[in-house]
Amino acid sequence: MTRRKYWLAAAAVAAFGLTVRSDVAGKAFAQVLDELQQTLMVDVDLVVVNATVTDPLNRYVTSLQREHFRLYEDRVEQDIQYFSAEDVALSLGIIFDISGSMKDKASVARDAAATFLRTGSPDDEYFLVAFNSSAEVLQEFTTDISRLQNHLIFARTSGMTALYDAVYLGLETLGQGINTKKALLMITDGEDNHSRYTFSNVREYVKESDVQIYAIGIVDAYGSQLGLGRAGRSNINELAETTGGRAFFPNSVYELEDITTKIAVELKNQYVLGYTSSNENADGEWRDVQVRIERVPGLPRLTVRARQGYYGPIQ
Repeated sequence: MTRRKYWLAAAAVAAFGLTVRSDVAGKAFAQVLDELQQTLMVDVDLVVVNATVTDPLNRYVTSLQREHFRLYEDRVEQDIQYFSAEDVALSLGIIFDISGSMKDKASVARDAAATFLRTGSPDDEYFLVAFNSSAEVLQEFTTDISRLQNHLIFARTSGMTALYDAVYLGLETLGQGINTKKALLMITDGEDNHSRYTFSNVREYVKESDVQIYAIGIVDAYGSQLGLGRAGRSNINELAETTGGRAFFPNSVYELEDITTKIAVELKNQYVLGYTSSNENADGEWRDVQVRIERVPGLPRLTVRARQGYYGPIQ
């Protein structure tokens, strides 16, 4: 949701009032947008916000329309110019812990990651970063999930935990993704103890990036550092919440597969809101963003989760 260059196509779709579902002349919205992108060569600055809406039972609500949302930047309401509730293609990186402390958990964690990969769409693309005492991209972006699965199978656990280096590398690699929607899925059992980058470095990079972070911090009985209530757990949670993502801290590795499935479902059931900021100052300052849901007749009070803000442009 950082300030990014988007084709005028997105604004054009909104301006002409085209529905975002697949009833546009029998074509999927994504196809229509792609065709517009090929013909309109003017770009605009669009702030994009991915929003997850749930009911009191934590079920996803996917039937809302543009008029049900209110979007604010620094408490000033913004005009929602772009709205989509359609499942769009995803560029995602898996950040996988292979440090020594993961030895007893690696097999189940691999299975959980494989389950997540199988829930994707044909146009989704993935890469894999594995980390212990250092971080490495084991697989560049690909739509062939078997390549990631093979790397996961043969990765061996050892060493310390360079978690922040891995997240930083993942954010850098995401910039090569071809899809507008981008996310990281992080699976680890420990707090950082061997990175060159600090938590502050990573937090600032996250705030500058248009990415959602989902994290699974394993806190089971195998002596996980995250289970001791140290700073690592708080830091992971902060990274996820800042991006509008979510952090999970299961007490058993056997919860991992269910959690990865929940994350996959959430990524496919989000709204995308876009607006041009009414703040024309090119000061590079942080701007708070808040998304609210109007009361919908017949529905209980709903909860929305979205990115907390972004940095404005610099002259």
